[in-house]
Amino acid sequence: MDKTIKVLFAITEADPLIKVGGLGDVGGSLPHALRALPPEKLDGWSMDVRLVLPCHAAVHDRILHPQKITEFNIPRLDHTVHCEVFQYNLNGVPVYLVDGPPMLTGGAGYVGDPLIDGEKYTFYSLAILEMCSFIGWIPDILHTHDWHAALANYLLNRQRPPAWQNTRSLITIHNLPYMGGGTESVLYAYHIPPANDPALPAWGQYQPLPMGLLTADHITTVSPTYAREILRQDYGCGLDRFLQSRQDSLSGIINGLDLERWNPENDNTLAATFNVDQLNMRQYNKMALTREFNLDYDPAMPLLAFVGRLDMQKGIDFAITALRQSAHLPWQVILLGTGSPELENACRELERDYPDRVRAAIRFDSALSHRIYAGSDILLMPSRYEPCGLSQMIAMRYGCLPLARATGGLKDTIIDDPSGQNGVGFLFEEASSGSMLHALTRALITFAQPDTWLSMQQRAMRQDFSWTKSALQYAQIYRQLARFS
Repeated sequence: MDKTIKVLFAITEADPLIKVGGLGDVGGSLPHALRALPPEKLDGWSMDVRLVLPCHAAVHDRILHPQKITEFNIPRLDHTVHCEVFQYNLNGVPVYLVDGPPMLTGGAGYVGDPLIDGEKYTFYSLAILEMCSFIGWIPDILHTHDWHAALANYLLNRQRPPAWQNTRSLITIHNLPYMGGGTESVLYAYHIPPANDPALPAWGQYQPLPMGLLTADHITTVSPTYAREILRQDYGCGLDRFLQSRQDSLSGIINGLDLERWNPENDNTLAATFNVDQLNMRQYNKMALTREFNLDYDPAMPLLAFVGRLDMQKGIDFAITALRQSAHLPWQVILLGTGSPELENACRELERDYPDRVRAAIRFDSALSHRIYAGSDILLMPSRYEPCGLSQMIAMRYGCLPLARATGGLKDTIIDDPSGQNGVGFLFEEASSGSMLHALTRALITFAQPDTWLSMQQRAMRQDFSWTKSALQYAQIYRQLARFS
């Protein structure tokens, strides 16, 4: 008996081919981690995991001579759209690239226009099932991610070709509010009927993500806490009642971290490399960072940082208020990110009002983010919601302690222990400046206790954020779905 579980991983980003956000980290790392799982951890089973990506322009630019493996036509209204599928090898993971006229519109990746994006990802979802039939490789598990690939779950369930009778499907929610709304006319053009199922609200019966959630055999989110939060009205985006009806098929698995990319011991962007046993070397990164931003270097002065999108989800608005309210306390802060013009201006105004202690770097700068994680003392993550979050894990790996709202993956990865015995960071409950200010005050008091702070840094750096643990959890779900015992 062939003890191989075949998994098709349908996702729109995979680093280093294309990365817009955290989805790229998942697509670039999780399939490799699944394939690397030793059979002894799976009772003798192994994983044949393959990726299928839309061939965005950004992917075209990186792959000069991909191998074409098949082509076919996809019906659309009164004509057909030609599709070509290419194959590529990404660090040992087979990758199928879906290409065709819809991929040529709207730039390198997402556009934000529901008609342009809807055309791309409806075409992509239809091509997934056709491609497998044409190449003669039918997966045991179809694992899709977010609304862009969710229609593949729906089409599998609705059409169920004979060769796919034993295939089971899984969908992962990375960010529930993004459901593919506004694409109804595109779905109609590709002859995809609405769900017409009272389990979904009427508006969700013709949106890709709800349609995929309705028909997938299992649903995961990217953290256990987020899996519980989306059952509530304040997080459920109108799908809370439907998701409650699927609780038995819903679970949360924390994303992992690329431990090679994020490794302070060999990170060549740093002024000084270090590890958990050489934390004394970390001070040289703080020294270099303060010099880079023309701030006074003082080992006893806590250096705070924010790294991320400047939007309301990330809570930067009330974080700025909390910083203003704590101006009587000792701290410096560096804010790195881009986003809402209003919030960008709020960061600049904070710098203007406190020129001796605030720096606003309104830009995207990957190398700088490494230096900030390595040189700052406290990372601010005041998110209103955070399905998983990677910044808190990166910060801990670099000895920078996170101060975050107790939501989603932040709550699952940050241990806040006021006794000082097990803590690796600081959490606050309410999305408000007052709640954050209380946690910030605790953090600054703790920072003034060098031995306690050092112990927290060491515990934080020793946390296991590898993909291996997450991959094993996904593998267990695959086996249960496919009834491989």
